[in-house]
Amino acid sequence: MKLLNDLKLQFEKELWALNPELAVVDTILNKHPEIVEEVKQEVTGGQESSTLGRQDIPTVEQIVRAAIYKEIKNLTYRELEYQQHDSRLCAVFIKLDDRKAFSFKVFQKYISLISGETLNKMLVAINKIAIGEGMEDGRSIRTDSTVVETNIHYPTNNSLIWDCMKTIDRLLKKLKDSGVEIKVRSYKKQAKKNHYKINNSKSKDKRKEEFKKQLKLLRSSINQAERALTVAPPKRIEGWIKAEAAIKALMGLLKKAEQVYDISWRHEILGESVPNEKKIFSIYEEHTDIIVKGKREVEFGHKLNLATGRSNLILDCKVLDGNPADTTLYNDVLDRIETNYGIVPRDMVTDGGYASKENARMAQEKGIINIVFNKITGSLKNIVRSTNIETRLKKWRSGIEAVISNLKRGFELFRCEWRTRGRFDAKVHWNVIVYNIRVMTGALLAKMQTQLQ
Repeated sequence: MKLLNDLKLQFEKELWALNPELAVVDTILNKHPEIVEEVKQEVTGGQESSTLGRQDIPTVEQIVRAAIYKEIKNLTYRELEYQQHDSRLCAVFIKLDDRKAFSFKVFQKYISLISGETLNKMLVAINKIAIGEGMEDGRSIRTDSTVVETNIHYPTNNSLIWDCMKTIDRLLKKLKDSGVEIKVRSYKKQAKKNHYKINNSKSKDKRKEEFKKQLKLLRSSINQAERALTVAPPKRIEGWIKAEAAIKALMGLLKKAEQVYDISWRHEILGESVPNEKKIFSIYEEHTDIIVKGKREVEFGHKLNLATGRSNLILDCKVLDGNPADTTLYNDVLDRIETNYGIVPRDMVTDGGYASKENARMAQEKGIINIVFNKITGSLKNIVRSTNIETRLKKWRSGIEAVISNLKRGFELFRCEWRTRGRFDAKVHWNVIVYNIRVMTGALLAKMQTQLQ
């Protein structure tokens, strides 16, 4: 095993022996520069970094190393900046080479350019290394889904109206402070009182009347914002820049405010049942989906589908739109495993949510021998060589719950605090990559210990 031999050489240095995970990452990145190449296009536009001048911008490799270090240590960007000064291991891992540490703003700027799609390619590249080293063979696959919440409060019509009004009020004040000649009337104080009354109103008729008052204030607030958008911007360049930022934010917000007004009027005043696909659950994270899994509590975020092999490495990660049924995800997992790794699994095991005759038929056509669903109903039967194999696969399938728990607890991935859908995908994939590095580290250390005995 080439990677294992290189890792032994790394451990001869006392610094790397202090942190095996970073030693594994350092070894992989040194021996496989193509992993860094995956993100070069997004970070630099494909241009080569200059070796001349002040060198005050990190290289692509430094950006990737900093991002991995940040996720392994579960740091904020400010803490990452401090670690460059405080930790010699951090400075060596990021390859500062006695240069001045980079500010948190620099790393935040460049790390945020890396998309979830590119990180998925990096994940596949790292997994291929693990397969080449014999840690995983992809012969047995298990899959399950989970939910990662977006960073929002529990959405209600009342809270969404209040969010719209206080945000419009803030942006109008910012627009006025930039030098735009507008008269701003604040509805915030009365809206806050109405918000409190609605929350504490037990009578349906009283609640309806309070909603009418609140929606009237929202309409006045929207109209005031629309009039402000028609006023000429300030002539001073500093004021013009601030005004343009406020105008852009207002234009995006007004569309959401109109949607919130429409939904609230239909549901609270007219008594209509508004379909979920027509709803908005946050004006700040509008990409949020409503997820209902079985009889569990409603969650707001995005559904995540994961597939692992015998090694517990996550071989496939997909952030989904909406709340698709698990049965619709089964075939896609098999297609991605075959496309990414050139492997047709021998065994495929899932829980009952993925079970259907169509899925069993498609899996059999792809050449899978043992097709097991943990719980089945009706005439559907598992396709296996023996009942012993079926029992063993069912027991093994339950282990993916531990993988999901390890991923979410180890990296605090119950809720994603990164904003926008693109950053949400990136955060999930960064954590999956670092989780896989942790699994690889454990496997390599176990082999090293076996060889020493």
